[in-house]
Amino acid sequence: MQEDIDAAVQGVDEFWKKHWSDYFTESYTSPQVLGLYDGTAPDAPTCDGAPLEAGNAVYCPSEDFLAWDVGLMKQGYSTGDSYVYFVVAHEWGHAIQSRLDVALQEVSTELQADCLAGAELQGAQDDGTIGFEEGDAAELEQAIHSVSDQLPWTNPEDHGDADQRTKAFVRGLDGGVNACLPLTA
Repeated sequence: MQEDIDAAVQGVDEFWKKHWSDYFTESYTSPQVLGLYDGTAPDAPTCDGAPLEAGNAVYCPSEDFLAWDVGLMKQGYSTGDSYVYFVVAHEWGHAIQSRLDVALQEVSTELQADCLAGAELQGAQDDGTIGFEEGDAAELEQAIHSVSDQLPWTNPEDHGDADQRTKAFVRGLDGGVNACLPLTA
């Protein structure tokens, strides 16, 4: 599992290092990756002083770091290795949002992060930094469904339902980064 998490981190980060200037004028800086944490431990990492929750993955904008609970990742990984790629790419999508001008941020930040996850993963595959295997598309869809509407922090009011999240992810896969940005006239 750790090897797949590391590959997802490297692939997504390399995608943005290589292609940031294709889309945006500022320079790209990688977020810090705390990686796995134990949300049940009394010394769990914090974001703005609040301990990170068990069973969650998070991007902490004020401290510019990404982290994911080991229990969440193990549970998802048991359904297929693509799960960790989706979680890493989704949280990276939030890190990208925080680097964008507000005019380029969608109102539905969760669906935009899903779209960016699709764009990042497809772009990393196109660049050869991530390789998908037969069956990974079905695993990715299952991963999206498994994190939709079933956890306290995946309320469909802010994250969208499984169908909306899948459509956003596929929009990024098919259309790339530009498909994830609001139309600006």
